[in-house]
Amino acid sequence: MSGLLSEHDLIETYRATLRPLYAYVSRRVGGDASLAEDLVQDTWMRAIDDWPSKGLPEQPLAWLIRVARNTIVSHFRRSRPELMEPALLDRLAGAPSAAAADDPGTAAIINWGLARLRRSHAELLEDFYFTGKSLRELALERSLSERAIEGRLRRAREKLRKKIARVAPPTIVGRPRTQDGGTEHVRRT
Repeated sequence: MSGLLSEHDLIETYRATLRPLYAYVSRRVGGDASLAEDLVQDTWMRAIDDWPSKGLPEQPLAWLIRVARNTIVSHFRRSRPELMEPALLDRLAGAPSAAAADDPGTAAIINWGLARLRRSHAELLEDFYFTGKSLRELALERSLSERAIEGRLRRAREKLRKKIARVAPPTIVGRPRTQDGGTEHVRRT
């Protein structure tokens, strides 16, 4: 962090970071403008509380996105998602960000699931799907090969899918669920 923050620096930083921060939060919440505005406001309130005494971070947008991510996680840890359609699980297996961009309800379910994953899994999915980092960037940041990142992404997506499957309706493709979460097979007579 650099020296103390002037009001002018704070205003300039706000102007420079507001749009990309709002875009990040809005993508994460499926375009729910009201929720995105609330979360961005909460994030900026943290900055206003911290920065005057600690100084402006070297990368203010990165700091804001980290705080916004934590704010989103906290918000969705406190919420309970509504039931979702099983077909959504298939869409989630490919790209959580594409499914989240469709509507706020879907984004709420995805974020609910992300809030319940291990931090390393959630951060990897968020960096790839919501922040838009490439496999190469993720590999360099984590000192791993791109192939290792691909494997970790695959496992993280599967863990997210399993978390979200818990809030799927009790039937999948017309088959009732058993108590252990499996499906009963219908006998043909």
